[in-house]
Amino acid sequence: MSDTSQGNSELEGPSAARASLKDEHALMLGDVTSRAQAVTSNADEGRWPQPELRELLNYLHLEVLRQLVDEEWLLFRVVRHAPEQLEQLRRDHLELRLAIELLDQAAATGGSTEGLSPRQLSATTRDLLAQLERHVAAEDELAILGDVAPATASFGAQPHEWYAITEGPVVDLDQLPGELGADAALARLVRLERREEVEVRSSFDPSPLWQRLMAGDPGGYRVTYLERGPNHWRVQIIRRPEHSTPQPYA
Repeated sequence: MSDTSQGNSELEGPSAARASLKDEHALMLGDVTSRAQAVTSNADEGRWPQPELRELLNYLHLEVLRQLVDEEWLLFRVVRHAPEQLEQLRRDHLELRLAIELLDQAAATGGSTEGLSPRQLSATTRDLLAQLERHVAAEDELAILGDVAPATASFGAQPHEWYAITEGPVVDLDQLPGELGADAALARLVRLERREEVEVRSSFDPSPLWQRLMAGDPGGYRVTYLERGPNHWRVQIIRRPEHSTPQPYA
């Protein structure tokens, strides 16, 4: 039987082997910055940027919060430092979680008078970005000068590069190797909103992936083969409207 982990079984390539925590931070910070700027540029002009805010929050929940958890394991268990240094990082992580929660609350109001104004949202977003920049700089310095400490992906965490692969309308399984890649694709499908659709492409039969999806929510998705091999497979997956929408960051 074909398997979604078919193909490359490991994170391959010299970049994966040489990636450091500092490299990982740079990629993540760049992704957050571009999404934060999309929020602030609209808010500064008095517009409530709900789609841009949701995209920023999606990245913060799926990538930044996961990074914090992974780093706690890496820095607190693998890399040895003075207790007071690690305690400061713990406080930074807590403050970042609280800052993200504040943006969550702002998004829930949708720009109504019950929540933040666009100007307040812009200031809050800039504060979070500055806070993340300071934290990353401090962590790079602490993590054995940053260019020696390994990336969390080297310990089995999902690479940040996969966010762009999984969050678009087309998911290419060939770019998501191994069991970790299959799990990343499945997590994206589980997060589909009502009537949202994704096209899955692969050089092998992706049936194990959608079978796992259907097993978790029988009847919750419509699966249509657009192309059936032998070398190219395309499957359209749509979340049925009559099923409840999952939590966006599940």
